[in-house]
Amino acid sequence: MKSKELIKILDELVPNPHCELNYNKDYELLIATVLSAQSTDKTVNLVTPVLFSKYDIYSLKDASIENIERIIKPVGTYHKKALFIKKIAQSLVDNYDGKVPNNREYLENLKGVGHKTCNVVLAELFNEPTMAIDTHMIRVSNRLGLTNSGDVKVIEEDLKKYFPIDKWNRVNHQLLLFGRYRCKSIKPECDNCPFNNKCKKTFKG
Repeated sequence: MKSKELIKILDELVPNPHCELNYNKDYELLIATVLSAQSTDKTVNLVTPVLFSKYDIYSLKDASIENIERIIKPVGTYHKKALFIKKIAQSLVDNYDGKVPNNREYLENLKGVGHKTCNVVLAELFNEPTMAIDTHMIRVSNRLGLTNSGDVKVIEEDLKKYFPIDKWNRVNHQLLLFGRYRCKSIKPECDNCPFNNKCKKTFKG
C-alpha cells in the first residue's frame, strides 16, 4: 500500500489526532511523558493535576521525594519516577530557568527521559518531525506490514522512510490512537476495518 493511500484512510479513521496527556505548561508535558512509561495516559492524567496544583517547576525542585511519591504512586515505579521528576526540575531550573528547551541532546541526557520521550516532547512542543514508537506503534506498524521488526529504532527508521516528513507527527498520533482504541492487542476490532485485506493478523486468521 502506498503511503498516500494509508494516510487517506487514517485521516478518515482518526480525523483529529492529538496528544492525550493533559498539560498547560511545557515542563508539565515533559514530566507527564516521563510518568507515562509503563503506565497509561488516563492514569497519568489523574495524578498530574494534583502534582501541578501543589508544585510548579521551581517548588518541585525542592519538594521532598516522599511527597512526590505519594502523589504519583498510581502510575507505578513511583520510587524511580519521583527521583526522575525532582532531578528534571532541578536541571530545568538551573539550566533553562524552568523552561523546556528545543535541545535533543540535553533532553535525552535527563534522568528518565529516553529517545521516545524526547520525540514526544519535541514534536508536541516544537513541532519537530519525529516518530515516537510505543507498544501501540510496534503492534500496528507490524500488522500493517510497515515494518518487520520489534526493535523500536528500526521501526522508527522504517516509518520515517515510508511516510513524508511533513506527515510524521500527525501519522504518529493517528497510528498510536488507532492502536489504542481499535487495533488493540487483545480483541482488536477487525470487523469492518479498512485494513482487513492488508493486515497480517487478518491473514493469520
